[in-house]
Amino acid sequence: MEFLVPRGALVCFFYVSLLFAATGICYGGDTSVVVVGIGECADCAQKDIKTSHAFSGLRVTIDCKNEKEELKTIGVGELDEEGKFRVSLPNELANDRKLKQECYAQLHGESASPCVAHGGIESTKIVFKSETDGEQMFSPTGKLRFSPTTCTSAFLWPHFKHPKLKHPPLKSFYHSFPHHKLLPPLPKKPCPPKLVLPPPAPIYKYPPVPIYKPKPPVYLPPKVLPPPVPIYKPKPPVPIYKPKPPVYLPPKVLPPPVPIYKPKPPVPIYKPKPPVYLPPKVLPPLVPIYKPKPPVFHKPLPPLPKVPPFPKKPYPPLPKHPKIPPKYFHHPKFGKWPPLSPIH
Repeated sequence: MEFLVPRGALVCFFYVSLLFAATGICYGGDTSVVVVGIGECADCAQKDIKTSHAFSGLRVTIDCKNEKEELKTIGVGELDEEGKFRVSLPNELANDRKLKQECYAQLHGESASPCVAHGGIESTKIVFKSETDGEQMFSPTGKLRFSPTTCTSAFLWPHFKHPKLKHPPLKSFYHSFPHHKLLPPLPKKPCPPKLVLPPPAPIYKYPPVPIYKPKPPVYLPPKVLPPPVPIYKPKPPVPIYKPKPPVYLPPKVLPPPVPIYKPKPPVPIYKPKPPVYLPPKVLPPLVPIYKPKPPVFHKPLPPLPKVPPFPKKPYPPLPKHPKIPPKYFHHPKFGKWPPLSPIH
């Protein structure tokens, strides 16, 4: 749902809200009513637009329904660089942490045209948030999401198209010839008749969709049911007890007889055995240690005789380049050529 509010009305309501704020300061004992919230850009990251640029110049109006179900603006505020806004409302509008009227938050672009709410009208409804130091704070149920394509900010607003500058008239570079007769003026043809357009089709504005409150539920008295018929269970049969089996006691265990210990035999005295002498161990013979022999002296060989150098033979003379054979025919156009030089 879109709310169309003219720009002049926005400025008027802004001053009215300032007046209400001033009266609230004078009467410090009364509780003040404030609406706070946050705006959110839906597709700024996809279109590579800074959020501070998208929020510049945007305004928020608080519109409430009166007794005739008509929307009336009671407060105006601007969004800061972070998208936050704060709008003061008249103190008479709230009573016991509730608003006396249904109020909604509406975003407006730089051109004062209302922006489409992406979250629906339910996300812009004003509800109670908290109360601190005599100040009742209300806020929308969700963030005010918008798109910069449909809600243009001051940064993205197109520049004013100035009129083109008029250039001075150019000088005429030709000479007039008065002795030549000018052509007679052409007669003006009548203009075609004006095209009569049909009247434009009327634009019907549909009334706002009424929001019906749910009817209170009708509670019916509970039905009185008759008492249930008692169901008697049959009595259990008389148990038949079997005779108990006889109990047999175990035989008495007699203590073991007292053992009769015989005296131990005397400890034998052993004589020491004579010592056993082993023969001495036979060691293997020692390995002899040989001194190294002196090196054998060899006579040095005599030096080899040097090979005499080979004489270099001169290269044979190169054969002479064959000469071009003389031409025996003449040129068909130039005739005989001069004789060739002896170099060739």
